[in-house]
Amino acid sequence: MKLFLDCEFSQLNRDTKLISLALVSEAGHEYYVELTDTYLVGDCSDFVIQNVLPQLNLAAHGQTLVEAQSSLLPFLSDLEGPLEVCSDAPAWDWELFCQLAYVNHRWPANVANRVTNLIQLFRHFEADDIGNVTLPELPHHALLDARLLADLYRRLNAGSNRGIEHG
Repeated sequence: MKLFLDCEFSQLNRDTKLISLALVSEAGHEYYVELTDTYLVGDCSDFVIQNVLPQLNLAAHGQTLVEAQSSLLPFLSDLEGPLEVCSDAPAWDWELFCQLAYVNHRWPANVANRVTNLIQLFRHFEADDIGNVTLPELPHHALLDARLLADLYRRLNAGSNRGIEHG
């Protein structure tokens, strides 16, 4: 099963800090967390301060890093594996996901320990299928973005399967 990953983080540099993380499965299962202790506003770029931070609801979704690690593992364990984590920005999102998933030197047994690049995956769909899909502007909210990526994959996958005869 594919899990669509999206993260929001403090800025585009090697010292970036995780702000929020979302996973949406092909079947519609969702995990979403906003971190309360991994960054300060001063760590964030102007873009993040203006576009990402105003969308957070820490009262509803806020967890410390340790709490997030503890809540992620049961979510992953409840899903039927093997699980393939997919991201449209794997160079950024994968390392941040690993901060939550790799706990006490242990990797979740049902999760592949590599990321699938969605941009490369989307290239495998037929041009006709992609031509019928409008790419929305991502709202810079991890859960909404992960939902959009999952929906885009479902629509493209359904389109590519239309012309296949099953016998």
